[in-house]
Amino acid sequence: MPDVGEGLTEAEILSWHVKPGDTVTDGQTVCEVETAKAAVELPIPFDGVVSELHYEAGATVDVGSVFITVDTRPGDPAPEGPAGPASAGAAEPAAPAGATEPAATAEPEEPQKRQPVLVGYGVSPGSTKRRPRKQRPGAESNGGPVAPPAPPAAPPRAAAIPPVPAARPAADRPLAKPPVRKLAKTLGVDLAAVVPTGPDGVVTRDDVHAAHTHAQAAAAPAPQAPAEALQGPQGSRAAAVTALPVSGTGRETRVPIKGVRKATAQAVTGSAFTAPHVTEFVTVDVTRTMKLVRELKEDPEMAGLRVNPLLLVAKALLVAIKRNPEVNAAWDEANQEIVHKPYVNLGIAAATPRGLIVPNIKDAHDKTLPKLAEALGELVATAREGKTSPAAMQGGTVTITNVGVFGVDTGTPILNPGESAILAFGAVKLRPWVHKGKVKPRQVTTLGLSFDHRLVDGELGSKVLADIAAILEHPKRLITWG
Repeated sequence: MPDVGEGLTEAEILSWHVKPGDTVTDGQTVCEVETAKAAVELPIPFDGVVSELHYEAGATVDVGSVFITVDTRPGDPAPEGPAGPASAGAAEPAAPAGATEPAATAEPEEPQKRQPVLVGYGVSPGSTKRRPRKQRPGAESNGGPVAPPAPPAAPPRAAAIPPVPAARPAADRPLAKPPVRKLAKTLGVDLAAVVPTGPDGVVTRDDVHAAHTHAQAAAAPAPQAPAEALQGPQGSRAAAVTALPVSGTGRETRVPIKGVRKATAQAVTGSAFTAPHVTEFVTVDVTRTMKLVRELKEDPEMAGLRVNPLLLVAKALLVAIKRNPEVNAAWDEANQEIVHKPYVNLGIAAATPRGLIVPNIKDAHDKTLPKLAEALGELVATAREGKTSPAAMQGGTVTITNVGVFGVDTGTPILNPGESAILAFGAVKLRPWVHKGKVKPRQVTTLGLSFDHRLVDGELGSKVLADIAAILEHPKRLITWG
């Protein structure tokens, strides 16, 4: 499983496009996976015949794990003896027992070549070796003699007992990948007390979930599912979670937290409790802006483009940032610096069947109104199709969330991590409004601007929001201020 984003640790298999026995060619899509950022189609980097699919659809697979095996030489006889999953050629013939060969006569090894992996990039096989494990008493040392195996001391009837993984010595640090350690910390599971079932004694996610389940069962007895319901294939988190009893009456449904929902939960939680949020509101008469929207729809220069109130709100925000560039910044906690950005990557919060995502328009500050409309239309269409790439959701500076499409007046939006401000655009409604000294029906909306108070003071945030409102009330300011 490749890292299809930047620093992702796992991906969920949404669907398989092949099955064992199918012939595949270089570049052919074999499956679709969902990461914390996007749904991605994975191609195969070689020709061959599918031998095995190691995970079912719905399973969560760690980055670096083997999830499909392809026989690149279907006509050749299978090599004798076990072969590693990364073997690319035929095995070398074994030397006779007891034979030794001087190191001076050994032929120089060929430099290891980069092996193809998915998504068009590769890694050196040597870079993926596991760190050396601590030597245990009686274990083979590098180049040293190997002690003869001790005769079995167990009685004959012990052979009928299924083998149980040996417990680790207390002095050893449990072996586990960083995502598994984080999961154990979140669930409050002591890794030293978990019995590992992974290769070479590595603690897996299933081991942590099993330990957590047993701890909960011991603390609060409840109706339990049959033991075999918890013993899905290795790595099949989804099967293990959905098999758990939901309640005594069966009226509840539990959905595993993963993919976009998991990423969203982590992002908003981290943002809400890291950046001190301040939210300000303004209600504005947008009657002239709505009239301009209707006129732009009939303009030949905007033919075929997506023209709506959100487009002019986005343009108003860009002009306000141009007038108040200090708001377009980021807080660097590690270096204790405020990073001012001369570019604006404008994020648009999009609700999709997979959850909330925030792709952004790169260098939106440089785009004319037609180019901005074109980019906004492509962004929305791609998000609805579920084809938004991870790169499209990285590097945002400010964001707009359009809650008005749901009939909501406004809200207090949470900042996208790493950004300084987010604007909530409420519903445009016909309301009684004092206009030129008389109460008239006018089209009115409410805007809510949340900003990071560490780097945006109340004065600066108020100026930005006031500028946006002024532009939407008198859209000719797009020309005079822009």
